[in-house]
Amino acid sequence: MFLSYVFQDWNVNKGNLKGRLVMVLFRLARPASINTFFRIIWLPYLAFYKFFVEWVLGIELPHWTTVGKNFFLGHGQALVVNGCSVIGENCFFRHSTTLGNIRREDGSYTGSPIIGNNVELGANVCIIGEVRIGNNVRIGAGSVVVKDIPDNCVAVGNPARVIRRLDQPAMPDEVNSNLQPQEV
Repeated sequence: MFLSYVFQDWNVNKGNLKGRLVMVLFRLARPASINTFFRIIWLPYLAFYKFFVEWVLGIELPHWTTVGKNFFLGHGQALVVNGCSVIGENCFFRHSTTLGNIRREDGSYTGSPIIGNNVELGANVCIIGEVRIGNNVRIGAGSVVVKDIPDNCVAVGNPARVIRRLDQPAMPDEVNSNLQPQEV
């Protein structure tokens, strides 16, 4: 059972050695989030995890982050995830992705992003604030998401806007035309 937990992202990262390595190390560090006893026992491993994954590999994925199974880490460079973020199952994150909160003028912080299941993020996507990304969502490269994205959508831009719903079939003339962005 423990081995199946540790290797739950193995198959989805086939051919991606760095993704496999990071996710196995992440899953091994996760028990430290259970309670203080485990955190004390795991302390040497947590120090190794922080040094190796963050400093050597350049991926900030805190061990207390909630990440669903089958997480694909594409390229694995410059990924920054706020530890309070929640990531659903079957998600695909490319390099230079940021999930973070916003510091308010009074010094307090907003909540962190919540990512649904089956979400694919392009390179250099930035999702900040207490934002909810629905299930079955695709967010294009370079997008900055500051508002919720509903289920079954494609969103692009800065700020990100929904350009297409995935649960509605595309009309033949829409495929090659410029779609008008919709405010989310």
